[in-house]
Amino acid sequence: MSDAQNLRSLAALVPEGARVLDLGCGDGALLDLLQRERGCTGYGIEIDDTNVLACVKRGVNVIQLNLDEGLSMFDDASFDVVLQIDTLQHLRNAEVMLRETARVGKTGIVAFPNFGHWPNRLSILRGRMPVTKRLPYQWYDTPNIRVGTYADFIDLAHKNALRIVDSFGLEQGREVRWLPNARAGTAVFKFVQR
Repeated sequence: MSDAQNLRSLAALVPEGARVLDLGCGDGALLDLLQRERGCTGYGIEIDDTNVLACVKRGVNVIQLNLDEGLSMFDDASFDVVLQIDTLQHLRNAEVMLRETARVGKTGIVAFPNFGHWPNRLSILRGRMPVTKRLPYQWYDTPNIRVGTYADFIDLAHKNALRIVDSFGLEQGREVRWLPNARAGTAVFKFVQR
């Protein structure tokens, strides 16, 4: 997710001056924004060599780590906020990493492609897997291990004793709070442990 307005909507969920861990931080754009405009500190976790280098060039602290190995290097509540932006759908152990996000951070924020968005539903009705701006891959070459919907995450959060404190969709840089499961390409949740 690189759209500048989407990044700003996500950044607004992070308190000023927060200590942040960004899981699957990509090129570090969100952490860079949080450092520059919200006075945040912290680290990104990234596996891709090119993205690690991009983080370093931006001045973002980054640790090269495969998230499927877990977060055992961090103590409970080590961070004010743990981010999983476009990460959850790539992980083999998504539920474990969601619990780890809640353990390591006082607050967790996740964002992922919402498979329940109406254009995706229409593609499925036509007998085809969706290919959209938000899900730009063919079914056979996607980096996404799994797909989920806004509604699916609500169930997963409840199952894992997480309390959702804010949620909305993002569509073309705008927050969608009315019927986000159908009207938004990205699902966004802010949660804490119960």
